[in-house]
Formats: sequence, C-alpha cells, structure tokens
Amino acid sequence: MDNKISFKVHGRYALFTDPITRVGGEKCSYHLPTYEAIKGIIKSIYWKPTLIWVVDRVRVVKPLRTQTKGMKPIRYHKSGNDLSIYTFLHDVEYQVEAHFEWNRHRPELEVDRIAPKHLAIAKRMIEKGGRQDIFLGTRDCQGYVEPCEFGEGVGAYDEIDELGFGLMFHGFDYPDETGKDELHGRFWHATMRRGVIDYPAPSQCDVRRFIRPMQAKTFVLNESHKGVEQEELER
Repeated sequence: MDNKISFKVHGRYALFTDPITRVGGEKCSYHLPTYEAIKGIIKSIYWKPTLIWVVDRVRVVKPLRTQTKGMKPIRYHKSGNDLSIYTFLHDVEYQVEAHFEWNRHRPELEVDRIAPKHLAIAKRMIEKGGRQDIFLGTRDCQGYVEPCEFGEGVGAYDEIDELGFGLMFHGFDYPDETGKDELHGRFWHATMRRGVIDYPAPSQCDVRRFIRPMQAKTFVLNESHKGVEQEELER
C-alpha cells in the first residue's frame, strides 16, 4: 500500500511543552518536537477516522534556539490574568516523514479504506498548506507546511553523530486507536542522530501512565464517509 508522505513545516516560534513545567504555570519547551505534536500537524493537514497517522522520522533543519517571552495566561481560580515566563523554540524548521494505517477499531468505516484516495488528498492538502491552521505545539505558535523530499538540503546537525535528550513525552493512547476506554500518556528516551529523530511506534513505548477513563467518539457511516469528489466540491 502506497501510504507515505513527506513535508516541511516551519515557523517563527514553537512550544512543545515539557509537562513538568506546567505545574508552576511557566511553560518551557522541549528541544525536540513530540510525536503527538507532529501527529497533530499531520491531522491538521488531512485526517479521517478511517485512518491513523504514524510519524516515522523528523529531521531538524535549523539550529536549536530558545527565546523567553512574558505571557499573561488566564487565571482559572479567579478573574484576571497571571504573568508568566514561557520559553519557546525560535525560528524552527523540520522535515517530516509519516505514513497512515487503517484504524482497525473502526470496522464501520471499512468501505472507506481506499489508499490511493487518501494519499492523493493528503498530498494535495500539503501543497495547499493544510486543511486547518497549523500550530507548532500550541495555538500561540503558527506553522506553515510545504512539500519537500525528506533529507534534501543542508541541516544544522548533519555532522553530529548523536545527541541524547533524556526521557520525553511521546504521545497519548486514545480509545479510538487502542480499543480501550482509557486515556494513557506515553514516554520515551529521545535521541537525535545526524539531525534525524526516529520515533518509535506507539506500541514500542514501554513507559506509560494511566490518566483517566475515556470513551471513543462514535461516527455514523453516512455522515463521516464521503466520496473524494464530494470532499473536493466542499473545499
């Protein structure tokens, strides 16, 4: 099945928040994008409940730089705003390679498993910059998507053998992708080799934490399944 895509995503700022820094309210970004953040970008480009996007690898093109900014997040315990310091990544660019797999927990959408159709739409949406707005970790950080060949051009870390970044958040196990009515968080030990991050598949992450019970959303076939012609007419 031909189901692989590649693209470039870049932006002025990115904030892939380290969960530990959320407790104090002053967020600090990981130096590398999380698997979940990249998956979210791909789903903003193109997604249907018929398929699951799997991130294969990401190439860091520009040097890792950070910048702190004063922010005014909303106070949830009382009215008004707090003053916090957020640490962003500044001037980022990544090349992404990913593929899709059929969501076997959605048997009611089996009729929509048409690989050439989904691949053609996904590539077309990359050329158009995505179906929805692209965000680099958070809504405050606008991103931009363009087609590219993975590995083209010169990267800032092409000559560096290996860099380790310790234990990082990987992503969430959602009920509609696992078949279990539970939400879990995944973690992994991140390593970048010659500028490329090879992400393990969700099933290969050994460190997991239960978060809360959760049920998958129900989709009705007649409402969620549309032919490619109808989808294009609605664009």
